[in-house]
Amino acid sequence: MGTLPGPVLCSPAYRIYVYRLGTTMKFTHPAVPFVGRLLIVYIFATSGIAKVFSWQANVQYVSTRHLPMVPVFLAVAAMIEIGGSICLITGYRAREAAMIMFLYMIPLTVLFHNYWAATGMLAGMQETHFRKNVAIMGGLLIVVYAGPGKWAIGERSRGASHGD
Repeated sequence: MGTLPGPVLCSPAYRIYVYRLGTTMKFTHPAVPFVGRLLIVYIFATSGIAKVFSWQANVQYVSTRHLPMVPVFLAVAAMIEIGGSICLITGYRAREAAMIMFLYMIPLTVLFHNYWAATGMLAGMQETHFRKNVAIMGGLLIVVYAGPGKWAIGERSRGASHGD
């Protein structure tokens, strides 16, 4: 494979710099972490809104896990999902919101996607949801570490806020 001359601007809109074909790519546009935050938020925002507008159905579903105080847990879950989504979209206190959402995902994933207790196709489906949640948790931890990026209200990237 050959090399591209100098830093080649692949797209003016996204400022993706390619130094050598197949070896080094540097994605530097502030839209990258912003779009990443939006993609993480999608599942939380839609789930939180569904909890509010389909309250009774969600109470019945969560009750299948035999948890006490189901309405209280659902209210807290809706606040974490909607409030966390707002924080991640705007970037305001995104690190704290991402950490709270990460911690929220741990019991949620274990309680609702316990594929080891299921059989047949249900086990496969639950394992897929379990792995999906683990991947989302990884994305949240990246936000905790790196911050929301330049397109955010408040705190910036890890280097800007910690002097790293």
